[in-house]
Amino acid sequence: MLFHQLRFLLRFNARQNWLASIIWALSIVGITVVVAGAFVNLFGSTQERDTMAQTLENPAMVAMVGPVYGIDNYTTGAMMANQMLLFTAIVLGIMSILMLTKLTRKQEEEGKFELIRSMPVGRLSSLSSSLILVALVNIIIGLVTAIGLIVINVEGIDVEGSIMYGAVLTVTGLMFTSITAVITQLTETSRGAVGLSMAVLLLAYFVRAIGDVSSEALSLISPLGLILRAEVYVDNYWWPVIVSVLIAMVFTVLAFYLHNRRDLGAGLLPSKPGKKEASKLLLSPIGLILRLQRTQIISWLVAMIFLGASYGSVLGDLESFFADNEMFQQLLGDNSEYTMTEQFMTMLMVILSIFATIPMVISFLRVRGEEKKERNDHLLTTGISRYKLLSYYLGVSVVIGVVSLFIALYGLWAAGAAVMDDPIPFENILKAGMSYLPAMLIILAIANLLFAFLPKWTSLVWAYLVFSFFTVYLGGMIDIPEWLANISSFNHIPQIPVDEFTWSPLIVLLVIGIISLIASQFGYRNRDEIG
Repeated sequence: MLFHQLRFLLRFNARQNWLASIIWALSIVGITVVVAGAFVNLFGSTQERDTMAQTLENPAMVAMVGPVYGIDNYTTGAMMANQMLLFTAIVLGIMSILMLTKLTRKQEEEGKFELIRSMPVGRLSSLSSSLILVALVNIIIGLVTAIGLIVINVEGIDVEGSIMYGAVLTVTGLMFTSITAVITQLTETSRGAVGLSMAVLLLAYFVRAIGDVSSEALSLISPLGLILRAEVYVDNYWWPVIVSVLIAMVFTVLAFYLHNRRDLGAGLLPSKPGKKEASKLLLSPIGLILRLQRTQIISWLVAMIFLGASYGSVLGDLESFFADNEMFQQLLGDNSEYTMTEQFMTMLMVILSIFATIPMVISFLRVRGEEKKERNDHLLTTGISRYKLLSYYLGVSVVIGVVSLFIALYGLWAAGAAVMDDPIPFENILKAGMSYLPAMLIILAIANLLFAFLPKWTSLVWAYLVFSFFTVYLGGMIDIPEWLANISSFNHIPQIPVDEFTWSPLIVLLVIGIISLIASQFGYRNRDEIG
């Protein structure tokens, strides 16, 4: 039987992943409900909501968060969905990718799947149990989110819209669960599966961003663009939800078909044969680190330049929007030193720097992955000290972070210069963006400290990065307390050109980061290798 012992494997996987599932669910539901409750206090009047609607209508914001629906009667629910739904759906997508890859390709890569297959279980039972578990987590998150939004009883956040909000989150997770299931059949490694799946997610975001600004048909091609057409809390269309479920079903069937055709441990994509002789680059530890991360580094650099260019490509439309909008002209004033485009650039700088932090941290955390697989021991037995090994990983990750941010800024400037009548000088963009390097260093220092002292909890650095993103993105809108916002290192960087540039916060962050990195060296040298 293809599905023999399916129930047993489902219970087994649930016991192995219950804590991670609860953390994901509480985080997503908690943030959504708290933000929804805050919106009614911040934008209680119709005039305040209409002003926010006009702000979100500009092309840069449309590319960032999606199109504005219900502008004639812009309720609290419509505003909340406009600003929160897309990014929350992306988080569901990331969760689904990571969970399913861990349950499938990673178990297979580590040999656990072979042990399971040696027992009397069906050929498709393992994949089925993994898909069902991740689907259940998505359904529970969507259901609890809908209930939470209904319970807070906020004007403008009605029952039908809340159910739709939860349904959209669920089907987004289901789509990326099924897409990841297909990708895990194609690749031979869990790292490759996560990388390809994340690339699909990023591509979906880019296609949606371009489509939302210029082409409705292009947006419908993207899963993220499709779900926004539900117009949550406005018209509450169910057809995007139904289409999304059908897409998930098609990819699920395809995943089962491919899984049934491939061999255990193999991927359907042909693996590239290795060279007969190793490159001289592999004679050094840094060369080995770069070689192991080569594909990942190239993929992220390409993604970063496209991310910057996607935002830069709408700056020309942004100028036209502000020129034709009397409200913003009055808000800006005739004697304002900075244009609204430059003021919107400050938000883009923070977002690009946070995204540039991701490949930097991923690169550094590779040292933990190698430690868990006991491969660091091979390098340490050659005479390389722990101090040098950790320094090599730190050096590579810092360079990756700097280069990622630089090319994102260059993509932003190049695309903007092509569409703007009066382009912003590259020197200004570079100064504004590179000012965030100390904040990025703090994130790396936290990852380093966790690796040195609490190696099994290194993944907590992602929670801090997500917190920083929501603090920056939602801080001004939901009136986050200053003491809470200041926990994020990104909140201490002057927003050039609007804020006056000052060296003091940058120097303080650099000193804290360097001290933390030094402390982590002592911590790593004095602990055991932990697999």
